[in-house]
Amino acid sequence: MAIDKALYTAHATSTGGRTGSTESSDGKIKLQLSTPKELGGDSGPGTNPEQLFASGYSACFIGAMKAVAAKQKIALAADVSITCDVSIGPMSGKPGAFGIAVAMAVRVPGMDKAAAEALVKTAHEVCPYSNATRGNIDVALSVA
Repeated sequence: MAIDKALYTAHATSTGGRTGSTESSDGKIKLQLSTPKELGGDSGPGTNPEQLFASGYSACFIGAMKAVAAKQKIALAADVSITCDVSIGPMSGKPGAFGIAVAMAVRVPGMDKAAAEALVKTAHEVCPYSNATRGNIDVALSVA
């Protein structure tokens, strides 16, 4: 499904793959990349694509929660947080292919669990990352 109109486009260039670097066009991101030992690397000082994806997805999801809460006139605490785990591993039935899975633990201080779960469910329907990944990877959501 395509978007109707791009409201914003991010630009980044990566060089050297998992042991290289990545930089945004505006210079706000300039990171060294390192491969985790679990993937055959040396776990050097840099970050990796899975950490970047976990950071981006969790931040975007909180944005979706805020948008849904505002639309529903629900007060949302400023310290909402998400711990996002992005796992990578071989895909079953696809020799040589790798896939990712996501697990997000959402913490919504000051909101009862049922209300928080309803908010998270609706946010999952509007979040751009959720829409991009739906049907492609496993995404598990939980409310702490």
